[in-house]
Parts: sequence; structure tokens; C-alpha cells
Amino acid sequence: MTDLLTIAERSDFRLTGRTDEVQTLCAAFAARWPDAVRSFEYGRSAEGRPMRAMIVSRCRSLDAAELKARSVPVLMLQAGIHPGESDGKDAGFMVLRDLLSGSSTLLNDIAVLFVPAFNTDGHERVGRWNRPNQVGPEETGWRATAQNLNLNRDYMKAEAPEMQAMLRLLNEWDPLVCADLHVTDGADFEPDISLQVEPVNQGDARLCSIGVELRTALIKDLEAKGSIPLAFYPDLVETDNPASGFVLTVYSPRFSTGYFPQRNRWTVLVETHSWKPYATRVRVTQNTITGLIKLMASNGAAWLGAARGADASAAALNGAEMTLAYASSWREPTAGAEVTEVDATAEAEMIDFRGYAYTREKSDISGVLATIYDPSTPQIWTVPYRNKVKASLVVSAPRGGYAIPAGWADIIGAKLEHHGVTFRSLDEARRFERAEVFRASHVRFSAGPFEGRMQAAVDGAWGEEAVELGAGSLIVPITQPLSRLVMALLEPQAPDSLLAWGFFNACFEQKEAVEPYVAEQIARDMFANDLEARNEFNRRLKEDAAFAASADARLEFFLRRHVSWDAQYMRYPVVRI
Repeated sequence: MTDLLTIAERSDFRLTGRTDEVQTLCAAFAARWPDAVRSFEYGRSAEGRPMRAMIVSRCRSLDAAELKARSVPVLMLQAGIHPGESDGKDAGFMVLRDLLSGSSTLLNDIAVLFVPAFNTDGHERVGRWNRPNQVGPEETGWRATAQNLNLNRDYMKAEAPEMQAMLRLLNEWDPLVCADLHVTDGADFEPDISLQVEPVNQGDARLCSIGVELRTALIKDLEAKGSIPLAFYPDLVETDNPASGFVLTVYSPRFSTGYFPQRNRWTVLVETHSWKPYATRVRVTQNTITGLIKLMASNGAAWLGAARGADASAAALNGAEMTLAYASSWREPTAGAEVTEVDATAEAEMIDFRGYAYTREKSDISGVLATIYDPSTPQIWTVPYRNKVKASLVVSAPRGGYAIPAGWADIIGAKLEHHGVTFRSLDEARRFERAEVFRASHVRFSAGPFEGRMQAAVDGAWGEEAVELGAGSLIVPITQPLSRLVMALLEPQAPDSLLAWGFFNACFEQKEAVEPYVAEQIARDMFANDLEARNEFNRRLKEDAAFAASADARLEFFLRRHVSWDAQYMRYPVVRI
């Protein structure tokens, strides 16, 4: 069995392997247990490296379609999305080896889909200081891909070839639960792992209750094995100030934690703590994976039934209200923001948290307060936890669906295909008399690129208009199991919509300008001949000081009412039908 040991085990957890180890171990597992393991390539990285997965089960099938037909629940272990956080890769191989080599029956009625090194190229950018805020291993891979993209921000825009391959994998295998295996950094404290499960705070309500049960059971199991698990991700309100307490963030679907609820499936964000030794972290991750496999073996059939019920409800969504964004104690994000300001007035509860003693003194280097922890002295922190969640964007689903004009069909259609969304193409032109069109009143672009894109946020409203759509336009019905995902992609104000990620930025650029002297003449003619426009203009002059002080705004008031005005300017091209 020594050929199935990981490099981490062979080195007493000083080291971790690279992608060659993944290839070798996957092949060795499949050769040792051909009836229970299949290793396969599911994509290629930006630099052309093979991306490998293993399907592991003793249910007498290793085929995605057959597993789905037989209602076999699939647990996905997604490791290495951030290669510096290698705990999941090593722990996954170790758990599966132990289950396969023993007499366990846990794999008899479920399947485990294991992705050891999602960010394949990042695993090859190895350095001793790639994770300076982490205890071991001695060398790790790099957080981002070869294209410098963070895959755990790419689930919705799906620009990285690695993410496109992952979405194909999800569409094919449809995992019921995804364990996204990470290592967190931040403050130093006693807890050795945090678990954030969704749906709990978002998604289908019936799935939320199961999510709470899953989290509770997993935490109980980890506590029995000596861990100190947290039921929330330990986000400090102020990054370097433990006294500021913690805040619950409901993550948007750019993250795994926000993406899987849009598919009516569960995700478990597993975060071991970076300041624990590598051997400890791998052991805790092993316990977590084993606990999840046990829970799937006991509850997978019931959970699968609930997920299919959520699919059916989502397919009947037309006209119903859908929450597309949530807020707890964070203020509303701006375009391009990764972290937003905390609302200090938000409701909070006081909790006792197992931390370490620390001091905060002004630094001679940075000139601000710096925190120094003393891990030899455990200390209870009594701090606020802002954990009240509310909807910040609620939108009624369209009665029919969305329509994408032919000019945008190739770009947006490709994105929909990545996600497995159902749509069709119009064979001939069609007129919709009562479509809904979103016209933006204001657009804010990010100050700089974020994950390679200039983001946009819009104010505006839907209004009823007649719309002509040409042949080749796309119709995206709302009556499909992925309707939540459809709305998250296509509602313009959703936090990770394709508009928010900058795919429609050209729609908010004015392409034709009128010289000031021509604009003056147009304005004078309209002021003289259009009583309604004249009265509205005079009212705005009296009531809006900024308008009155802006020559451009005063002229644009009339230009917008003139037949020469571009009716497509500030108009979102995707319509609701």
C-alpha cells in the first residue's frame, strides 16, 4: 500500500505534492480498485495541463448518467481551488484510500467525485513563501491561475478555462453536496476549522433547514473527534482588530458558497485554520470529509428527494419573487468592491469566542495599531457577532423568461451553455408587444479592473415596451430547474450578473455626440414649441441646484426628448418576456 501514500505522509507532513503526484495517485487508485474507482481527465488548464478527477463508489456504477438514473447521491470534494491551501488534496486521497482498503460500507450507496487539484497551473507555481501566513507545508502552489484569476471569484462569469471545465463537470455529475476545501487566514484563535453551509441563509427554504441539520451534525461529529469547529466563517469586522467582533456574510454566486444554492444543491465551505500545523489541518480535514461521507450515506436519498423538489419549485417560479442579494452588517457594495464597509449600527449579539491573549500597540513601521497574539495564553473574547441577514434585492421573476437579441447571442449564449441553462434560438424574427425593457438612469464603473474585468452597477427600472427580436435571438425560459441561476445571471442589478461583470459595458457608452451650438438650437426650438418640456425644465431649474448649475445637464434635458437621441443608449439589451 506504500504506493498509495501521499508525499505529505512520506515527509511527515513537511511537504505536499504537485500535479504529477495527482496523476500518479489517481492512476494507482484506479489500478488497485478498478471496480470502485475511475480516474478521468475533465479539462485542460490555461497552460494545457490535464485536470483530473476520480469517481469513487461501490454501488456497481462509475458512470454519471447511470448514477443519475439510479438516484445515487454524489458528494463532490473540490480541493486545490487555491493551491497554497493543499489540505483537501492530501486529506481526500487519505480518506478514500482508507475507505477503499477496509471493510467500510459507506460507499455502497453513494458516490464521491474527487477533484484533487482544481487550479492545476497554480499547483506548479511553487514557492516557500506563497502562503506566508500559514504553518506548512514548506512549499506550496500559488493562489491564482496562470491567467492570474482567482477561481473562487469566477463561478458566474466563467472566464477561466479551468472554471469552464468545472462547470461541465457539474452539469454532467450534478453533485448533491460540494465540499469546497480551503484554509483560512486572519486572526489567531483556538478553533481549528470553520464550516459555512449553504443553503442556510439563502436559496430554497426547504433546503435551508436541511443545511442547518447538516452543519449541526457535522460540527457535533468534529467536536467528538477533538476539534473546535465554528459554525460561521470568522470574518472580523475590522481586519486586524479582534475586539471589533465578527460579521456573517452571505456570499454572492461568484463564490462556491453562493453558486451552489442557485443550482438547488448544497455546498460546505471547509476552512481549516492556517496557524495550526499542517499535520493537524490535514487530520481535521480528513475528519470533516469522513463525517460528510457518513452523513451522505445516511441521509443522501432523502436530501436528493428534497433537492429534486426544489428543482420542481424553481421550474414553476414564473412571476414569483426571488431574492438575489442579501445584507447582514455589510453596507451595499460598490462596483469592483471585494470587501465592503461594515455598518456599525447593525444589530449584533454578544458571543464568547475562544481566542488568544493579544496586544494592540502603535507600530513604528506602519504607524497604526498592530495586533500581536500570544498563542500560549488562551483567552475568551466577548465580542459582537453581527449575524442578522436580510434581503437587499428582491425581484419578481418574469412570467415567461428572458430574450437575448441576436447581436448578443454568441457571447451570452456561450455563458448560458457553460452553466447548463436551457435556452432556444428563434428561427425567425418575432415582435413582443409587451416586453419589459430595463433602462439605466445611472451607471457606476469600477475604478480599476477586478478579476480582469471592469465591473458595472446600474440604477434604473424595467418598463413595458414593444420589442422586435431578429432571427437568431435567444429565448431563455424561466420554467426550468436552474431558474434561480438564470435570474442571477440576467437580472441587471444582481451582484454577479453578466451586466455586473462588465459584459454589457458598451451599452452605457454614448456613440454619437451633438456639437454644443447644435444642441443649443435644438434646446431653444423645443423650449419655444414644447410646453410640457418647457414647464418640466423650469421646474427642474427651481428644484435641482446641481441640474441648474450644469450646462451639459440642461442641454441633455432637451436632447433626450429629441428624435435624434439614441434610444439604445443606457438600455440593457436583455429583455423580459
